[in-house]
Amino acid sequence: MAERLTTIRPARRGDAAALAELGARTFRDAFEADNTPEDMALYLTSSYGPELQAAELDNPHIVTLLAENEGRLAGYAQLREGAAPDCVGQARSIELWRFYVDRPWQGQGLAGELMEETIAAATTRGAEILWLSVWERNHRAQAFYRKCGFEDCGEKQFILGNDRQTDRVMSLSLQRRHAPLAR
Repeated sequence: MAERLTTIRPARRGDAAALAELGARTFRDAFEADNTPEDMALYLTSSYGPELQAAELDNPHIVTLLAENEGRLAGYAQLREGAAPDCVGQARSIELWRFYVDRPWQGQGLAGELMEETIAAATTRGAEILWLSVWERNHRAQAFYRKCGFEDCGEKQFILGNDRQTDRVMSLSLQRRHAPLAR
């Protein structure tokens, strides 16, 4: 088995352009086939671009972790502080806002490694609950999150372009979690 050359590190402002490109590409890969070109274009324009990602990297309420393999971005995760849906509960929480692994690295264990680092970052920020929202039709992602210990706790709306969609809300108690993820 070849030695894994993946590193996971906090993003820096100089990563904004590469992060914007990776974010748009991985979002498009995940959802383009199930949405109209117009809605995808509207969403991508409003969510990804070097200036937008630079602003996120400058925001003290957002933590961005990058996974690199041999100098190329292979995935990323973003935690975002802010209000949680009522279904998450009253504990101190943080949102796993974005979590994507680029197609060439899917199925190789990178997602589990990135999730471990993401959970550690959430814990370091004092969160008791890590929550996320995932499209109700994205069963593969839901299965991965369940494998990581997340439980479905409700739903919320997500607007993609002009299309109102339903996301499942999933949460993970960081206080009850002790063991690393199974690989």
